[in-house]
Amino acid sequence: MISVQQRNSVFVQGEPTDGLFFVQKGKVRLSVLSEAGKEATLGILSEGDFFGEGGLSGQLTRMSSATAVTDCVLLHVEKKAMMRTLSLEPKLSAMFVKYLLKRNIRYQDDLVDQLFNSSEKRLARVLLLMAQFEKKGVSEMSVPRLSQETMAEMVGTTRSRVSFFMNRFRKLGFINYGAGNNLHVRSSLLNVVLDDDEGTSSTSQVMNTSGRASKSLEPPAKRGDPPDKERARRPPLPGA
Repeated sequence: MISVQQRNSVFVQGEPTDGLFFVQKGKVRLSVLSEAGKEATLGILSEGDFFGEGGLSGQLTRMSSATAVTDCVLLHVEKKAMMRTLSLEPKLSAMFVKYLLKRNIRYQDDLVDQLFNSSEKRLARVLLLMAQFEKKGVSEMSVPRLSQETMAEMVGTTRSRVSFFMNRFRKLGFINYGAGNNLHVRSSLLNVVLDDDEGTSSTSQVMNTSGRASKSLEPPAKRGDPPDKERARRPPLPGA
């Protein structure tokens, strides 16, 4: 078991693999760096998540970097110990396979999200996944406050668009900037993700200074990129 302080590195892309990690407490950021020096955030991991298991499938070096978003307590398991335990403990093996399958489904959902949803909905989904509304009756959860650059990497958009939508979510009461480094996310943000109106989200109506609802202007898209309303729509579900 190891403790990693906030902003410290767990491992760096390109290092030799030496086992996997299990998050017992805190949040960890996974990121990749291109040869040109551009960094992209793959995701934020929380309690109960495994990461760095690539060595179990034969990877010799780390394909990503892991950094503590908050103070973390991690369980480090060497490759040989993990392989031996999986062969001796069927329950652990089944649990680990189930976790990997669930994460694979998550990655598929991420791909569909990138292909068919607007950047506003993608941002809302990222915030909801970070909040992890697992307890019944809980309407608000606190998450670490990430930089807008990091959130833009996770969503696949620009920092200016993240800023625009975060301000919109705050005005509509979906999020709240609390004291310290935490962001409070309310479960009502789910309405943004579930809204299926063509090119119009539930947040597109805001109150102007005269008290009347008016259409909010979309932030300018990056030159050369199609606006969100021109993105492909999610296909209907079978039987719908």
